[in-house]
Amino acid sequence: MEQQISERQTQVLDYLDRHGIRYECYNHPEGKTIEEAKRWWRNDGSVHCKNIFMRNHKGSQHYLICFDCDHDLAIHDLEHRLKGALVAKGENAPGKLSFASPERMMRYLGLEPGSVSPFGLINDAEHHVILFLDKHLQEAQSLSFHPNDCRGTVVIEQQEFQKYLSLVGNKVEYLDLY
Repeated sequence: MEQQISERQTQVLDYLDRHGIRYECYNHPEGKTIEEAKRWWRNDGSVHCKNIFMRNHKGSQHYLICFDCDHDLAIHDLEHRLKGALVAKGENAPGKLSFASPERMMRYLGLEPGSVSPFGLINDAEHHVILFLDKHLQEAQSLSFHPNDCRGTVVIEQQEFQKYLSLVGNKVEYLDLY
């Protein structure tokens, strides 16, 4: 059975191609959760990432948090780590964090739940969303993310991912998340 390529996936791949960013992409049945997606992921040596979209208590700032899918992340711990990192830089702490609504996800990333990835930042023209990546991801040779559609996986080498992050223009922070 051939998988349909969505407009969102095409947008991501076109963006990467236009900017000369190398990647591999493969399609598979829908995997909206890590447990579902693991059934379809290839054993390619990349670190498969879990991505969560959150907001501060006022709803005035949004955060995309990415980390190795084989680790759990307690929201309370995340709040403390984000606060500590931001305050240390003289920036405002986020306060209480909560998951952002599907409407906010669509507004800022142009995505639906289950398809969140750093590639959604291409839809954030105002660079509103702050991307927090676990510092351990820097050690990975390659990373895997949905191409803004949970029926595909993009495998991208670290150097190419860093190139993408520099082009997309959002604020990026690396934190020790676990």
